[in-house]
Amino acid sequence: MTERRFTALPPLSLYVHLPWCVRKCPYCDFNSHEARGEIPEEAYVDALLADLAAELPLIWGRQLVSVFIGGGTPSLFSARALDRLLGGIRALTALAPNVEVTLEANPGTVEQGRFADYRALGINRLSLGVQSFDDDALAALGRIHSGAEAHRAIDIARKAGFDELNLDLMYALPGAGVQGARTVSLADVDAALAHAPEHLSCYELTLEPNTLFARFPPELPDDDARWDMQAAIAERLVGAGFERYEISAWARPGHASLHNTNYWRFGDYVGIGAGAHGKISRADEQSITRRWKTRHPARYLELAGSPEALGGATPIPVADTGLEFTMNALRLVEGFEIPLFERHTGVPISRWNGAIESAAAAGLLARNGLALRATPRGLDCLNDLLQHFMEPDEPAASAAATRRYPVIPLRAERPRD
Repeated sequence: MTERRFTALPPLSLYVHLPWCVRKCPYCDFNSHEARGEIPEEAYVDALLADLAAELPLIWGRQLVSVFIGGGTPSLFSARALDRLLGGIRALTALAPNVEVTLEANPGTVEQGRFADYRALGINRLSLGVQSFDDDALAALGRIHSGAEAHRAIDIARKAGFDELNLDLMYALPGAGVQGARTVSLADVDAALAHAPEHLSCYELTLEPNTLFARFPPELPDDDARWDMQAAIAERLVGAGFERYEISAWARPGHASLHNTNYWRFGDYVGIGAGAHGKISRADEQSITRRWKTRHPARYLELAGSPEALGGATPIPVADTGLEFTMNALRLVEGFEIPLFERHTGVPISRWNGAIESAAAAGLLARNGLALRATPRGLDCLNDLLQHFMEPDEPAASAAATRRYPVIPLRAERPRD
């Protein structure tokens, strides 16, 4: 098997996980925990900075292009705590001059009062977990905010100076029947567009294992109805000047999320916080390793900064590189150029020429010069496309018969912007 040889390392991001929320949503399978009593802000920031310091030997001399503070509900943290966190990050790492700093926030009333303070700290992108503007849909999702609070939160964020705003929306929601769910989804998109956001994340409600919805499934629209909703939403957004740049992400030209784009292009990221995941490439070892921290907040607080805080680390074998890269990069509508593959993996793509040919023959992959991208059918059937990239020395059909990989999650704890 070809050895890994880096000529350059990919861009580097930082993911910070703040695991507490007011109430666990029934669809949520993230590492989030209901806050019972006061959140230990000071102790947790201490733990995060110790965690980051312990990661520094892996990233010496590298600059951070983006910072993403996710959760949980990060906006439960005070501006004072986040100020100390960001100050520590600046002291320990080198930040790019135009570094993107994103905070996930809940539209709830308590958090709204902090938006101006967050902006003053240098947080320049806000991602609001709206999900819906419909009160009945929000109740069915177990959300703690109302539609009116969502509208108010967006207005407050704008007045606070956030000119990079993402709104999270869900479609194919429970409780309203097929036609009702379609009406709600399109009304939500129209309500979001009325605020002229720079970015929208529109994703389908799915029933994830180990969630309340998985144990007690609500009635959801069927596959045909979901496809119809997705197509109708796409038509609305294209008409409003948005571009779909990733399976679930839409942005006005020039406003794609830098942090998430780095994930999809197989960039590197350090993960700090309870349950946070990272991926680090190293030229000295010619290796790529996925790392994750211990999940439970109490245990993380106890161990942060020590070797025991590392929940695990798994090197990515050269043989798995094709699948690992494509399950990220083929989520992007534009796909990727072959030199990017070789630059970000340290492996020539020629090992997967057979996979490229078979996926193209199946109508799932398109090639234009040095550029590869999923066809519209390939985007809709990404798992089928990924089967072709299982093992470089193994026919795609036999690999598919033995292993099936899920589509990569949407955030680095579970990245979803």
